[in-house]
Amino acid sequence: MAKVVAKLKEEVEKQRDLKETYMARLESTQAYLRFCLEVAQVHDFLHLVSNSNGGDDEPHRDAGDQEPATAAAADDDDEDAAEAPPCDPYFAATRDLAVQHGWSVAPDEVRSRETFVHRSQQSLISCPWTQIELHEMIGRGSTADVYRATWRGLDVAVKWMRAEFFAAADQRSRGEAFFAQELDALSRQRHPHVLRLMAACLRPPASCFLVTELLTGATLAQWLHGGDGGGRSRERRRQPSSPPPPPPLVDRVSRALEIALAMRYLHEQTPAVVHRDLKPSNVLLDGDSRVRVADFGHARFLPDGTAALTGETGTYVYMAPEIIRCEPYTEKCDVYSFGIILNELVTGEHPYIDTGYGPSKIALEVADGKLRPKLAERDVNSSVLNDLICGTWDAEPSKRPSFATITSALRKIKQQLM
Repeated sequence: MAKVVAKLKEEVEKQRDLKETYMARLESTQAYLRFCLEVAQVHDFLHLVSNSNGGDDEPHRDAGDQEPATAAAADDDDEDAAEAPPCDPYFAATRDLAVQHGWSVAPDEVRSRETFVHRSQQSLISCPWTQIELHEMIGRGSTADVYRATWRGLDVAVKWMRAEFFAAADQRSRGEAFFAQELDALSRQRHPHVLRLMAACLRPPASCFLVTELLTGATLAQWLHGGDGGGRSRERRRQPSSPPPPPPLVDRVSRALEIALAMRYLHEQTPAVVHRDLKPSNVLLDGDSRVRVADFGHARFLPDGTAALTGETGTYVYMAPEIIRCEPYTEKCDVYSFGIILNELVTGEHPYIDTGYGPSKIALEVADGKLRPKLAERDVNSSVLNDLICGTWDAEPSKRPSFATITSALRKIKQQLM
């Protein structure tokens, strides 16, 4: 009986945290909407907002957008003829770009249609390319499944978007835009610590996937914490036991430096690429434990002098306070996320594990400036690292260091540790 009461109390506390979080976000959203209406009124386009039909109609397409001039769209097979044209112009343009630059999986590679059965999923995956042979599933996300595969004789990874991600009529265009955003961002990257794109297929809803290099290592979370990388909820469910010792500090700093180098490369492009979902599970390692920053599904291009506006991008534990508050933000949101990761690497502990808070409570406290993860005990090695960490998660984004400054600092720290 006592366990039931304790569980009910925990659920009540969780719901109270959620209510407080949603109320705070509702107030921020209302304030932002008032600001948008004022801007619309000042610039004389308020009538366009008030006359909106709510977005029930399909997005407008010019005549040139009806049939994208790609080899993929020109396939005359009966099954391909049933494929609907892209709803999103960005998606259509990205598909054209893939064909033009030679990284599209094109119909001229089709020889016969093969069906691959994934027994663990008890489902069929139809793939018309004999050059791609799917093997076992090695990862599963909220929108896609990742398979080990063979393509043109190479061992690769295939990130296959689930058909239901594009299935709903109101989701089709947004799903295409989301996939195109990730594909566009990833296709521009050529860096040793950024996941390498090799090819892609853009045929929603059944055949939308990315072909990338296959990494034989773990995620950063698995490398640091062991097992599946854990998580705060999983950590609390574990039986009492001695956790595996973390890798040597010099190795942890090396991984941090590699992440920082990748992020510096992304931020110093024109336009800058903001990752917006930097966390240990989105950092992959190769067989030599070298870093690849991955998962660009939430990435956005950020021209100089502009700020993106959103209130729901990323993962609460690693999310910058300005994003939680639905405020304008710049690439410095990635610096904040990196600071949380750096502290996790230094301490070897999951962020906020000592608080017992759930994600919603963490978000509320972080947004109010009352909470940051526990730092490592100060000693000769951690003192400089702690100072760097505190700078990366400063409440004022403009005061956070750039990744150029961070990489320079981490190089010096690594040299001292060697």
